[in-house]
Amino acid sequence: MKFGLIAGNGKFPFMVVEGARRSGAEIVVAAIREETDATIEQLADRVTWVGIGQLGRMIRFFKDEGVSKAIMAGQVKHVQIFSRAVPDARMLKVLLKLPRRNTDSLIGAIASELQSEGIELIDSTYFVQDNLPQAGTLTRRQPDKHERDDIQYGLEVAREIAQLDLGQTIVVRGKACVAIEAMEGTDATIRRAGSLVSGRLTVVKLAKPNQDMRFDVPVIGVPTIEAMVEAGATCLCITAGKTLMFDREEMIRTADSKKIAVVAV
Repeated sequence: MKFGLIAGNGKFPFMVVEGARRSGAEIVVAAIREETDATIEQLADRVTWVGIGQLGRMIRFFKDEGVSKAIMAGQVKHVQIFSRAVPDARMLKVLLKLPRRNTDSLIGAIASELQSEGIELIDSTYFVQDNLPQAGTLTRRQPDKHERDDIQYGLEVAREIAQLDLGQTIVVRGKACVAIEAMEGTDATIRRAGSLVSGRLTVVKLAKPNQDMRFDVPVIGVPTIEAMVEAGATCLCITAGKTLMFDREEMIRTADSKKIAVVAV
């Protein structure tokens, strides 16, 4: 079977390509010109470049390649999607039908458009299951009582705002919410919290209650830990089985070296 990959920025698309190759699957890539690293061409079986708004061109490419299942991997910046994209006729039709201008609505509509052409958008972690953590503490250090209290409070807040389709990250100190992620992304949210309150911050990054694993899967990595160190954060809580860990071993080593606790719930 031939798979199609809609590639955004970062490492995620490369992980999917490498995972597909390890499994013996053929994969072709629709790389987003404004986002995707050009070195994707060195790994994929075939690559075509499309603009963010060129949905029709992407669909034609997949159909010409005989793709029946597609994976969406890698971030596309919110500001790119809603402010800078020049839509083709197919994308314009999708945009005009959106009930609200948020990422879930848009990508859900794109998934429906792909399905109408016989292309199923599948779980984005299909080829990278080993990078999803099981429940438990992942680092040498366990969260202390204050951090556990902040995790519990952060989980309550995160579950509430997740239903509003806002960001996935909450930063807490002393059972008070310091920062909530908007469009800036996890690492920038952590740094913003550090600029507001000094030290002993707990970061909670939670998948949505009914997380659609086809897109917008929570992602963490070494830069997340580095941002926490900068901000004075000491504990990170993530969703077990639904959070993608980039460079997992290096990330845990970095957290251990900085005495940061990382726990999956």
